[in-house]
Amino acid sequence: MVHLRLMLVAVVCMAFGVMALPQQNDPDITSLVNDVFQIGQKQQQQQTQQQQQQPTARPLSGFAQIVTPEPVAVETVTGSIRGGQQCNCVPYHMCDPTTNSATSNGDNGGGAETDDYTLLIDIRFNSETAPACEHFLDVCCDGGNTRQESIMPTPQEEKPTRAKGCGVRNVGGIDFNITGALDNEAGFGEFPWTVALLNSGNSSYFCAGSLIHPRVVLTGVHCVIGRPLNSFKIRAGEWDTQTTKERLPYEERSPAKVVQHPRYNPRNVGNDFALIFLQTPFVLGDHINVVCLPPPNFVPQSGTTCYSTGWGKDQFGAQGRFSAIMKRLPLPIVEFNRCQSQFRSTRLGPKFILDPSFICAGGQVGIDTCQGDGGAPLVCPTGPSSENRYHQNGIVVWGIGCNDPIPAAYAHVSVARNWIDEQMYANGLDTTSYTAF
Repeated sequence: MVHLRLMLVAVVCMAFGVMALPQQNDPDITSLVNDVFQIGQKQQQQQTQQQQQQPTARPLSGFAQIVTPEPVAVETVTGSIRGGQQCNCVPYHMCDPTTNSATSNGDNGGGAETDDYTLLIDIRFNSETAPACEHFLDVCCDGGNTRQESIMPTPQEEKPTRAKGCGVRNVGGIDFNITGALDNEAGFGEFPWTVALLNSGNSSYFCAGSLIHPRVVLTGVHCVIGRPLNSFKIRAGEWDTQTTKERLPYEERSPAKVVQHPRYNPRNVGNDFALIFLQTPFVLGDHINVVCLPPPNFVPQSGTTCYSTGWGKDQFGAQGRFSAIMKRLPLPIVEFNRCQSQFRSTRLGPKFILDPSFICAGGQVGIDTCQGDGGAPLVCPTGPSSENRYHQNGIVVWGIGCNDPIPAAYAHVSVARNWIDEQMYANGLDTTSYTAF
């Protein structure tokens, strides 16, 4: 990304705050969109000036303060808890849940005597009621029920009622359910195929992707174009970026090769499909799994509620806040012609042509994918509802602003299904990992 145009396109795609360039044969439309680009240019200039003035104080983006997995120490709490009872504050998975003695920072902490016992944890403390422990993933546990090693429940794949294979959503998350999710936070391991693309130097977050094979990540070209292989890494199994108290740790892998769609168009960001082949495969588990892909040219029914997941900002620009906890945004599919018509009612003008490699979703005020969500998956339900199975219909690419009543454009994955299959075979891999039974 050496010249300004390409740099701006990358910013647009990742940011969702300004539009991708339309067809290049209409200078009037291009002029209008270039006016929109001035927002991104001003922000880029301001950032450059700040970096030049304070070269050693450049703020991290995305995950920002990254934590590194380390052994969890048991913290003894000396205050009186529940009728004067004293206890230890330990991660939820290090307290025996088979008695009533474990008290979470949520509504209920114990009493279950089954292997499928699940805590209910409040991810937002109420300032009026001081929590028993400082971190929401810690529970107040009797000394006799505190364990030095994690208590391991039955793996999801071994549960008889759970579907097998790709794209199975762990509804509500694994290990514990959350309350206080006011910003569409996902549960831990709820969408186990969502991965984060991080800069190698400081682990800052710049894009998302999806795992379609233990060794292959699907994302957008705009996320990886111009990036050397040694400049970024892929993290799977992440949930809350500011803690490592989850029972199952995240994993990180390095890219071996990136393949972009041969018809990728940087002018309108058409065919924004890229595959990242990893040096070593991820180890699949409850919180790390692959997503299914739809058959070629499959179009989900208009109005279908799908989900986009990632750690992007809540609004465009410097004022936006990245999410510490993975979000899941419910977004309805919008029919192609209707979507194009809505785009034409914006600053893009009545002549705007939506590239056929896109699918549209959203259009609800206050619910939108935003900056940092680029490359993230848009998944829709498939098969019997009892299976909770999803296939990936889209990749986050661009939209008009954030949280506006206009749909966003996603790379239409089924358009590239044959190309994806071809690349898998060419690299000695099969396609069964992302094919539903």
